[in-house]
Amino acid sequence: MRIIFMGSPDFAVPTLDALVAAGHEVIAAYTQPPRPAGRGKAERPTPVEIRARDLGIEVFSPKSLRREDDHAAFEALDADVAVVAAYGLILPQPILDAPMIGCLNVHASLLPRWRGAAPVQRAIMAGDDCAGVTIMQMEAGLDTGPMLLKRAIEIEEKNAAQLIEELANLGASMMVEVLADLPSFEPIPQPEEGVTYAAKISKEEARIDWSRPARELKRHVQGLSPFPGAWFEANGERIKLLAAEGARGHGAPGQLLDQELTIACGDGALRPTLVQRAGKGAMTAEEFLRGFPIAEGTILQ
Repeated sequence: MRIIFMGSPDFAVPTLDALVAAGHEVIAAYTQPPRPAGRGKAERPTPVEIRARDLGIEVFSPKSLRREDDHAAFEALDADVAVVAAYGLILPQPILDAPMIGCLNVHASLLPRWRGAAPVQRAIMAGDDCAGVTIMQMEAGLDTGPMLLKRAIEIEEKNAAQLIEELANLGASMMVEVLADLPSFEPIPQPEEGVTYAAKISKEEARIDWSRPARELKRHVQGLSPFPGAWFEANGERIKLLAAEGARGHGAPGQLLDQELTIACGDGALRPTLVQRAGKGAMTAEEFLRGFPIAEGTILQ
């Protein structure tokens, strides 16, 4: 098939690779424009742009797809189908209608649960047993299109990065499977019951509220690791909490209970096992306290 690929982050790269490996003709890759990143704020292309250029695929990175010129250029590519994986821009109707077969999306959730921007993080933070991938036909609504194929995997103790990587590979294989025999996958409308929305994670939301139960905060940490990272303040410095385990102990919410970095929560306690200071690498709680002592009884914010 002649395919336009549309994606931006690391999650999308396995699907691009899988399409090429399956022998499809990827005629163009659409991705988000380069953005400032790192300490020097140099513009950095998306992982999809980097991979597409390595594969010799022409790359387009418009800031939006609203102009008629964008619609005409997209239609002129004469694609059979557009495959979309975490592209990051809303596709207007002329784009959705341009390919002969339309646009198919690799969405990292078990639709209709967790429509939207951060489905993997939200599934972990909500305590879901399973996450998954849905291959769907795209329409104008936010992840509302009919489903072609859906598969689940258990979340277990995976953090967001680990789960995203697993789902990316699953989604890649599922998309190749669908395209290999598209007529056999009947579009199934999404049920009206069970719809939830996965809003983008804000920096302030990532802040740890120690008044919450430890079991909830463990999921909070797990769902935001390693990016954007759950965080708290100690001695006026912001500390990222990348991994934690439940622990025994009680005290005022946020109180440091011992020199193993056990912290009291609204119910129970949490013991960080991996933390990160600004500008430094991840470290164990023992390494952290060795270079950043905190007195027992301190209330962390």
